[in-house]
Amino acid sequence: MPSHTMELPRLIVVGENNIKDFGEFLFSLNKPKKISLISGIHVKKIIKKKIERSLKLKKIKFTWHISKDNQISTLSQIQKDIKKDHSDLLAGIGGGRSVDTAKMVSFNLDIPFVSVPTAASHDGMASPFVSIKSDKPHSLVATAPLGVFVDINVIKKAPSKLLASGCGDLIANIIAVKDWQLGHKKTGEYYGMYSADLALLSAKIIMENSRKYSKEGLDARVIVEALISAGVASCIAGSSRPCSGAEHLFSHALDKIAPGKGLHGEKCGIGSIMMAKLQGQDWKKIVKTLNEVGAPTTAKQIGVKESEIIEALMMAQELRPERYTILKEIEMTEQRAINLAKRTKVI
Repeated sequence: MPSHTMELPRLIVVGENNIKDFGEFLFSLNKPKKISLISGIHVKKIIKKKIERSLKLKKIKFTWHISKDNQISTLSQIQKDIKKDHSDLLAGIGGGRSVDTAKMVSFNLDIPFVSVPTAASHDGMASPFVSIKSDKPHSLVATAPLGVFVDINVIKKAPSKLLASGCGDLIANIIAVKDWQLGHKKTGEYYGMYSADLALLSAKIIMENSRKYSKEGLDARVIVEALISAGVASCIAGSSRPCSGAEHLFSHALDKIAPGKGLHGEKCGIGSIMMAKLQGQDWKKIVKTLNEVGAPTTAKQIGVKESEIIEALMMAQELRPERYTILKEIEMTEQRAINLAKRTKVI
C-alpha cells in the first residue's frame, strides 16, 4: 500500500466568550512576532477591537487583509500583499471564504496558518481542502491549519441557517463513506477504517440528536466539534474521501450550473437524500433529520430550478471521473435523474 501523509492541527481551542484570548492562543502555538489577518469586511467590524487588543497584549504585530470573494484574482492580490508583510503566521477569520483564502495563501507562501471560524456552515474549518473558484470544479488540496480557535458565542450570533448547513455537510459523510467503501471494493484504492468511522461518528451525532434540536434549537458547540472532527478525519485519510462522495459532486455540479444558489452544506444535504436512495440507504431518515435541524430538502427551498437539479445529477460524476462513487454504477440518463429527484421529493 502506498504511504499517505497525515497533516493535523497542533492545537484546537473551543470556548465561549474567549475571543479575548486569541493572542494567548497564538503565543502558545508558535510565538509569532507578526500575523497577517484575513477577514471579510463585516466580520472585521464585529471582532476587530477584541482581536487587536488580544494581539497587543502579547506584543504581536498585525496587518488586516480583506477577502471580498473566492475568485482566483482576489486570492492572488491578497497573496501579493501578504508576501510584503513578512509575517510568521496567517489567520483566516470568518466564514468559509476567509479560511479558504488563508489556506491557499499559507500553502503557496509556505507560511503556517490558523483557522478562526465565525460560522459553522461546513467542515472546512479544520481540513486541508479548499473551495476556490477556478477551472477545477471541486475542492483543492492546500494545507491543514496549524491551529483552530473557536469562540462559540461568535458562532451563535451567525444566522441559524449556517449551523443547519453545517449539519447537512456532516450528514453527507454517510454517503461519502459508503462511496469510499465502494471505491475500495471496485478499484482497490486505500480505505482508512479509522478516518471513515470518525467521519461517520460526526454524522451520527447529528442524526441521533436532530429531534432534540428541533425542539430546543441547534447545539452550536456539538456541531462545531463534529465539524472539526470531520475535518480531522480528512487529515487522517490524506484525502477528502471520508467526507466527500457523490453528494459533494452533485453540490459542485450545482455550483457550476446555478452559482450562488444555496449554501455548500445545504446542497450536500439535498444531494445526500438522492445518493442515499441510489446506495440503498435510508434516505427518508436523512430527509427527516434535515427537516428537524432546519436544513432544506427540496430544490425550491434553495431557489434552484428542477431542470438544474436534473442537469447536476447528470454532470456530477464527470467532474471527478477518477473518484469512484455510486454514480459510476449507473448510467445517469435524464429520465433516471428525473425519477430519482421526484421519488425523493427533491423536485
